[in-house]
Amino acid sequence: MKFSNTLVYWYLQNNRELPWRKSKNPYFIWLSEIMLQQTRVAQGLGYYLKFTSTFPTVFDLAKAEESTVLKMWQGLGYYSRARNLHFSAKHIAQELNGEFPTSYAEIIKLKGIGDYTASAIASICFNEPTAVVDGNVYRVLSRYFGIKTATNSASGIKEFKTLAQTLIDPSQPGTYNQALMDFGALHCKPQNPLCVSCPFSDSCVALEKKLTKELPVKDKKIKVKKRYFNFLVIKTANNKTILTERTGKGIWQGLYQFPLIECEKTVNQKEIIDSEEFANLFPDETTLSLFNSKEIVHKLSHQHLYTQFWIVETKTLKNADILWENIQDFPVPVLIANFLKAFEIVK
Repeated sequence: MKFSNTLVYWYLQNNRELPWRKSKNPYFIWLSEIMLQQTRVAQGLGYYLKFTSTFPTVFDLAKAEESTVLKMWQGLGYYSRARNLHFSAKHIAQELNGEFPTSYAEIIKLKGIGDYTASAIASICFNEPTAVVDGNVYRVLSRYFGIKTATNSASGIKEFKTLAQTLIDPSQPGTYNQALMDFGALHCKPQNPLCVSCPFSDSCVALEKKLTKELPVKDKKIKVKKRYFNFLVIKTANNKTILTERTGKGIWQGLYQFPLIECEKTVNQKEIIDSEEFANLFPDETTLSLFNSKEIVHKLSHQHLYTQFWIVETKTLKNADILWENIQDFPVPVLIANFLKAFEIVK
């Protein structure tokens, strides 16, 4: 119990003032945990406040259109989180009468909730002693115990979960879990951890053996795929354009984009005009110009998008039915949102 006691004592002196920590409402805890996956607290805080203001209950979120949810999520990335959040909100509201599941075993059945999120909600809201394991936890435990097993391997995931479960304080599991996460985020940081003032400095294996920079260990990342995107930004004489919703299981499902020509390499203006996709879209005379002089490289987890935005001016176009003044109403990927901001400045 020494580890957990020391950790909780540190937390009581150093914990962050965060709005969701003022509540045991599982809806608010759930929102915060989903939003903070792959997202820093500083970035996610504003989104959390906007969400809870717009959707104060699970019923409010369930009644919203998916496009509205995605628009509010715009800029956070990993949009499957928002779609799963919305799906589960409808399930809770419609199938469970608005009652959030009260145990880890039931919480983890909700779409978009894995072991970490289920453990966090179950421990914080319902006092169930289920240990959380996220990037912060991997880092703290691997350094303190000197564990060199890769955190993203099957054996590593099992090893760290088992260890974390043995350390949790069953009398205050929610406080302990939040303490461990905060300690990793604020003290045992990825770069430049505060080892000199660390309450575990007399028993940390990584500090003793000078392994702080080597731990935690991760297996090599998946090879990054390069993709070459050419967006056709249409402007008609009556100030209309085309946006289409992305479908399927790929990136940006449910978000909107300009007509896209994807190529195997970077292409020039002549190659765009000569393409079959361009000819099919624009049978009549058009003016084509490149907006960005240098390719925009948009980095996702396992792919880099080398992107060019082509401005296409034409008198009329049959499928152009969206007024430019309404374009901000549509949820779009951050790549296109950034373009729209730049385009607004120069047009």
